[in-house]
Amino acid sequence: MQDWWRGSVTYQIYPRSFQDDNGDGIGDLPGITRRLPHVASLGVDAIWLSPFYPSPMLDMGYDVSDYYDVHPEFGTLADFDDLVRVAHDLGLKVIVDLVIAHCSHLHPIFAESRRDRTNPKADWFVWADPQPDGGPPNNWLAIFGGTAWTWDAGRRQYYLHNFLAEQPAFNFHNPQVQEYFLDVFRFWLDRGVDGFRLDTVNYYFQDRALRSNPALDMERPPINPYDMQDQIFSKSRPENLPWLERMRAVTDAYDARMMVGEVGDALRGIEIMGEYTTGTKRLHMAYSFDMLGDHYEAGFFRQAIEGFFRDAPDGWPCWAFSNHDVPRHAGRWSSHGQTEDVAKQSAALLCSFEGSLCLYQGEELGQTDTELQYSELTDPKGLRFWPDEKGRDGCRTPMAWDDSAEGGFTTGTPWLPVKPPQAARNVAAQEEGDTVLNTYRAVLAFRSAHPVLRTGHTAFHDLPEPILAFTRWHEDVAERVLCVFNLGANPVAVAITGGEELIGPHRNADLSDGTLRLGPNGYAWLPVGDAVTVVRA
Repeated sequence: MQDWWRGSVTYQIYPRSFQDDNGDGIGDLPGITRRLPHVASLGVDAIWLSPFYPSPMLDMGYDVSDYYDVHPEFGTLADFDDLVRVAHDLGLKVIVDLVIAHCSHLHPIFAESRRDRTNPKADWFVWADPQPDGGPPNNWLAIFGGTAWTWDAGRRQYYLHNFLAEQPAFNFHNPQVQEYFLDVFRFWLDRGVDGFRLDTVNYYFQDRALRSNPALDMERPPINPYDMQDQIFSKSRPENLPWLERMRAVTDAYDARMMVGEVGDALRGIEIMGEYTTGTKRLHMAYSFDMLGDHYEAGFFRQAIEGFFRDAPDGWPCWAFSNHDVPRHAGRWSSHGQTEDVAKQSAALLCSFEGSLCLYQGEELGQTDTELQYSELTDPKGLRFWPDEKGRDGCRTPMAWDDSAEGGFTTGTPWLPVKPPQAARNVAAQEEGDTVLNTYRAVLAFRSAHPVLRTGHTAFHDLPEPILAFTRWHEDVAERVLCVFNLGANPVAVAITGGEELIGPHRNADLSDGTLRLGPNGYAWLPVGDAVTVVRA
């Protein structure tokens, strides 16, 4: 099906932490292949593989040194081909992460570019002369701290890096750079991948004049000074749109493929998602960090979904609550209820949203972040801003499969520790009973069985916090489903006219005499007509 991605559910796999099959403590492609039946058992449509390419691993694979191969720690291209074959046999699409806004400083192209100002790759990266006083060309900052510019003594120029100094930014104003990456696309499409997750998709172009970013008005400085600027010149530039169209054209030349972009913009994330997915010539879908933060309020979720479809009625979002860059949501939202209850409710909540969905490995277990010591960190963000910012290692620790040593992840010493709180939330322990794992399987099956939940529209009902209620409907589907959630820790009740029964795997819910009573973190689905009314009881 050409548009299989619309309303799909993707499971993100972080290769270093999924399954180690050779005992070196680092997850690998054969390990992922062996565990794919677990992923298929959830009822998802696709897997997304975080980077597995050759890399010095200064940013755990998001610093690529070769776009055409597999890092030896993870296996070989033959292992990758085997993974794709097994995934497809299980009915799973395969999406690979492409990190093309920047590469590793060890990539041969950068080595050539920095050699001098006249070599064939001289203009493949963002180079700039110093200011008269020797300072960098503007005030742009790097996300991992400090200036976004590093001096190169050989060229007597600065080069741009939005993250680590070892991650130089490509110059996409150069058509040769664009052609190079279109060939990278074709290489992986020819190997059978079903799509791409595009890292930092709004970072490809910068202002040609390299104008400084304006300051944001803040009462007190944040942990990271990067957040003190409005990055209108260093990212999200209008030149990005024609480039998205070129990538889309290559992808569409292959049957039933897709692109999902990661939009990194704290101020305009939802707006850019809509802009980048509007029509049929840009991204198929996009996600931002809006739902990856601390907000767990009815008004917030309503504003995000309504805002997207208001601004981009023919665009398409991908929603996620957790990924490899943020604290896991079961712990992040624990102030809104017991951890297990929040984990179960958030599964039902996400599966009711209009758009496509992405789950992060371990999310289906209600996994929480691992508390790490500074000596155990590998993440440059945590190493730079500790202890106020603990970095991303806590959400990247290995998957726990059973109650054996190291959670069944490895027979060696894992690259990050498997600690008791995480080991207790293992797959084997949750195969039976009313567990988070079985909740995910149930709500994913419910979503799959009701097409209106995958591709239908959304009509929100006006209710006070902490109640979120909306009807999913579609002009081509007779069914309408009312979704009601109590996002708080105290019981609530709503009066419903036009809904007479509960369907699906509801929780802490009772319907009688036209009143739906939801306990703490309760939720329910009801078949309704087009004249349904929902008010606080």
